[in-house]
Amino acid sequence: MQDVSDEAMLVLFANGDPAAARALTLRLTPRAFGHAMRLLGNRAEAEDVAQEAMLRLWRVAPEWRQGEAKVTTWLYRVVANLCTDRLRRSGRGVALEAVPEPEDDARGPHERMQEAARLDALQDGLNILPERQRQAVVLRHIEGLSNPEIADVMEISVDAVESLTARGKRALSAVLEGRREELGYADDR
Repeated sequence: MQDVSDEAMLVLFANGDPAAARALTLRLTPRAFGHAMRLLGNRAEAEDVAQEAMLRLWRVAPEWRQGEAKVTTWLYRVVANLCTDRLRRSGRGVALEAVPEPEDDARGPHERMQEAARLDALQDGLNILPERQRQAVVLRHIEGLSNPEIADVMEISVDAVESLTARGKRALSAVLEGRREELGYADDR
């Protein structure tokens, strides 16, 4: 089912195909979790959001109209909305925790510490950005979505996406510029 589109698999699921549900779950849950983790910075909350987003996807499957939206675009929008709701309810606003680095035995302790410091610095920089800029930057530069896809997720124009990502990227660069040497980028100019 690897060469079957997300949209076609969702229709197959809606028509009672359990294999399509399994394949789509394996394909989309990591994306939903990763996006939620970046926006919330909390593994348990991100897992809850990813699970809720997937449940909502299964609920809309019978009414899904192919060609109107991509499944991933719809899913990113639902994840972002669920994260925004959680942040507002908790009063945390834009506060995020650093994303832990997965263990990799191939690298030595110095490289792992440096990578962890870089991830912490990135998350600290993302924490400073206004919510909409952070969401646009994460979707574009971390999730790899195109500007039109981001516009669909955020329900704004492509020009607004370009503006948000440009302002967010500039602000993030300004925050991280003073930490180049500390993060091991002094020779990368």
